[in-house]
Amino acid sequence: MRSPRRCGVVLMTSDAPEDDLTHTTEEGDVQMVDVGDKPDTARRAVARGEIHLSASTVEAIRGDEIGKGDVLATARVGAVQAVKHTWETIPMCHQIPITNVETDFDVREDRVVLEVAVETTGKTGCEMEALEGVTTGLNVVWDMVKAAEKDDDGQYPGTAIEGVEVVSKEKREL
Repeated sequence: MRSPRRCGVVLMTSDAPEDDLTHTTEEGDVQMVDVGDKPDTARRAVARGEIHLSASTVEAIRGDEIGKGDVLATARVGAVQAVKHTWETIPMCHQIPITNVETDFDVREDRVVLEVAVETTGKTGCEMEALEGVTTGLNVVWDMVKAAEKDDDGQYPGTAIEGVEVVSKEKREL
């Protein structure tokens, strides 16, 4: 296994042929994948994650009693914005045409679960966009409720974002 250094970044490679590493050149330089010859297809990806909160914070979210405003409405806007700007934050992501974003919040007793579905028509998938939507949406929830979640020392002992994952990915010919 070799580990070439480029711009201070160590690129770990396996014993697989270099051709299997789509984001690196034969010399080990990072590159964006050329998708120009791929046909356009309809694509959909769904990601999910959750933020663990105290029961009192969850009740305040339900009752719209958080001082900063409507937590879920603000998180929904943040999630959609993140989806649309993924290419600006993930270095090798292509800028893709987003045709639809759906956000679904499930407010449970001790957490908020967020699922983001992203759709596009193009040459590459949209799972990174769905993941960005989930992580940003959950970060917005945290930002909106942080005053309620802090303990006496200003820490967040029970607050955690967990379980961020792609739950489905679809591709169909046009």
